[in-house]
Amino acid sequence: MWRTQMPKKYLDVNVYNAAKERYKLIFKDFEKIYFSFSGGKDSSIMVHLALEIAQDLNKLPLTILFVDLEGNYKTTIDHVEEILLKEDVNAYWISLPLNLRNAVSMYQPQWVCWDPKEKENWIRNMPDYDCVISDGDYFDFFEFGMEFEDFVVDFGEWFSDGIKTACCVAIRSDESLNRFRTIANKKKVKYKNKGWTTKVSEHVYNCYPIYDWRVEDVWTAVAKFNWSYNGVYDLMYKQGRSLHQMRLCQPYGDDQRKGLDLFHECEPETWSKVVNRVSGANMGQIYRDNPLLGNRRPELPEGHTWESYVDMLLKSLPRFTAEIYLEHFRTFRDWWEEHGYPIEDWPDKGPTKLEAKKKIPSWYRLAKCILKNDLICKSLSFSQTKNQFEDYNKIYQKYKGNDNRDELTKRKSYE
Repeated sequence: MWRTQMPKKYLDVNVYNAAKERYKLIFKDFEKIYFSFSGGKDSSIMVHLALEIAQDLNKLPLTILFVDLEGNYKTTIDHVEEILLKEDVNAYWISLPLNLRNAVSMYQPQWVCWDPKEKENWIRNMPDYDCVISDGDYFDFFEFGMEFEDFVVDFGEWFSDGIKTACCVAIRSDESLNRFRTIANKKKVKYKNKGWTTKVSEHVYNCYPIYDWRVEDVWTAVAKFNWSYNGVYDLMYKQGRSLHQMRLCQPYGDDQRKGLDLFHECEPETWSKVVNRVSGANMGQIYRDNPLLGNRRPELPEGHTWESYVDMLLKSLPRFTAEIYLEHFRTFRDWWEEHGYPIEDWPDKGPTKLEAKKKIPSWYRLAKCILKNDLICKSLSFSQTKNQFEDYNKIYQKYKGNDNRDELTKRKSYE
């Protein structure tokens, strides 16, 4: 029996008015509210609209959190100043030494922004405003080099002070599959069964008031309401980027590094400081779309199997980096062994469809993981863990100054 296709359902409200209704609920139900601001187009729209609603409801000033990761575009900081220094804004401008992922270097897989030891090499000077927090003692939960993801969660609980709190975040579900999953997740705890909310800690809910906006909606709102925005998007447009290619985020991450070329094209003066500050940045932008970094299908060198290539790659790494990979590889090996795939039965490279769906272990997958500088091993289905910086630092200290790679990468290391 043929099934008839269900027609699409459309709401009788546009995204602008729908967002306004969400804001009204947030301001009505939550005793404490703050807005997570990055300086990008989405968070700018979120804040502009919130300022309008807050003024109508007599809920000003608006509390805004901005985590300054040091390696920003100068144009971004200009826009951040424009927003955070408004009279009707109460800002937390965080300039603390946080640990960040560096996916463009095997020798410095993590780097710490605003590290006092690197002050002479900082990409720009520490901002000097009353709202800037650069002393870690300001927060009782802060630890040097803590992960960005841990900081934002702990900040929420600190800010809530035990009171029901809303953290407004400007994610849009059409921007990536992961962001869509954040909204569509049926297992998450929601506020009043609203899909655009997620409980993230004991007292804090993340709220996504513009989750259903498309990029065209964002720029339409900018033009229609004459809202200010980050001028870096104009620079990106001049470089021939489409609306969907204009992304603003920490540029050295696993996914973000593909757009590293934009940095040196849009702001060459800032880029020269980035290269001096972040190991591998220049190589990352040169080979961002090259099989050498695993961004395309990697090529097997002549005379190698994928298994022997893994050995060679591990031996070429700094010892502490290789050991991090080996720890993940051992876990990967043990899991597949428990599920009927002992390492001696691994194919050198499995069928393309099975490889793409991660349905089979192979030496090809390990090699690709290293080539992508995927230290977290996301491509092997690992995820980032709490206190990862501390774990990596322990390994670094253990092997610092002792770089006997041949001994480390003997087959018994992962067999």
